[in-house]
Formats: sequence, C-alpha cells, structure tokens
Amino acid sequence: MKSYTRYLWFNTKKKREFINITDDLAQAVAKSQIREGLALASAMHITAGVYINDAEDGLIADIEEWLEHLAPFRPDYRHHATGETNGDAHLKNLLIGHQVLVPVTQGKLDLGPWQQVYYAEFDGQRRKRVLIKVIGE
Repeated sequence: MKSYTRYLWFNTKKKREFINITDDLAQAVAKSQIREGLALASAMHITAGVYINDAEDGLIADIEEWLEHLAPFRPDYRHHATGETNGDAHLKNLLIGHQVLVPVTQGKLDLGPWQQVYYAEFDGQRRKRVLIKVIGE
C-alpha cells in the first residue's frame, strides 16, 4: 500500500467561510498516483470542519444559517471563561464534522454527480490547515 500527504493552508478573510477544496483533493489524488484507495480530508483545528455537499450558493447560505441557529454566537458559553470567544465555533465543528473520506476509483475521486468537498471555517482570520491523506494501490 502507498500513501501520499499534502497540507492545505488557509488564512480566511472572514470569521466564517466555506471553501471548496474538491480540486485540491483531486490534485492530491493525481499526484499520489494511487488508482484504488481512499482520500481523507481532515481539518486540523477544532473550530473548523470538512463536509461533502452541493456547491450551490443558496445551500451554502442555508447551511450557515442552520449552523447559526443550532450553535449561535453568544457571550455566555462556559468555554469563554478561558478567555476565548469561540464556543460556538467548537459546536459548529461537532455538527459539520472534522473530516471526510472519499473513495478513489481508477485514479479519480469517486464522488456523486453534485458532491463537492468543502472546508468550513468557523473562527477564521488566522492561519489554519487541512490534512489530505491518500492511501491505496
């Protein structure tokens, strides 16, 4: 079995952003020369996530609204007693999840017709990264 590792670095302009990383993942698969296996994309921060869904602006706005409804920014999170102000970002990470696993078939990402891979930043404006790991034969 072979493996390939790549890191994506982000320093978002806004506190919350949704960045399509599908092409980055596909490039890592191509560079790995793995024909059959799995590609992992994992946010390496507890205030960000990675998910798979449609690349449609209305849906992305709906996802952001849904997350804010379920885990709104508020000043009274116990986590804020540590001096941080990102308790909601930690909860949003739990809702979205921090990683996805995509099959690799015949050297390509084996995604459905509308599926795209997104990095979701919930506490941005500082340097963060995503790990891409491709394993297989």
